Amino acid sequence: MHAYEYINNLIPPLKLSDKTGMALSWMEEIRTDVLPVIDKGNFLGLIKEEQIFELNNPERLVADIELENSDCWVFSDKHIYDVLRVSSEQNSNIVAVLDRELNYLGIVTMEDSIAAFADSLSIKSQGSVLILSLSMTDYSLAEISRIIESENTKVLSSFITTDPLDDNKIKLTLKLDQPELRHIKATLERFGYKIIDHYQEESGVSSEEDRIGNLLRFLDI
Repeated sequence: MHAYEYINNLIPPLKLSDKTGMALSWMEEIRTDVLPVIDKGNFLGLIKEEQIFELNNPERLVADIELENSDCWVFSDKHIYDVLRVSSEQNSNIVAVLDRELNYLGIVTMEDSIAAFADSLSIKSQGSVLILSLSMTDYSLAEISRIIESENTKVLSSFITTDPLDDNKIKLTLKLDQPELRHIKATLERFGYKIIDHYQEESGVSSEEDRIGNLLRFLDI
């Protein structure tokens, strides 16, 4: 799941010599409010629709605008998770992708990143999600999986975050392949595990919106 696999070829880069009026036309055509800017194959930053409107002169050049987010990029061999991280840090819906020689290759959108990350975590698969609170010293995915598998259920993926209510604990989110949680919850609680949240999927995920929504719930965002 490297970044280069998810480059969006429908979003073109601007050059410094391009006119801002053309940039607005491109933005309108592909329905975006931000475009990358390159010079001689090097990524310079992002230009936003609101900056062009403030300039209020379609004949002015992209070079006349102070670009933003010059650090909004990842290497092409980085995991899609790095795209999500940079997107969040830079507060940007697009992230540039560069090769190891710093040549611009394209951009990855936040939507494509989320969809790819959701796929990697089996979010779109029918099943259920359990969220446990436990100390890091008590964390053993092998042991927890063994307990869950004793109820004829598989752990499809897992995700660890800090517990905002207790700095000494972690939240372990588990995606399971079965929608029925009653027996699994009872078995985990019998072994001393604290379940703080759960949800069951009654039908398969059928749309991109559902998939992204499930990912955000999975990550507890």
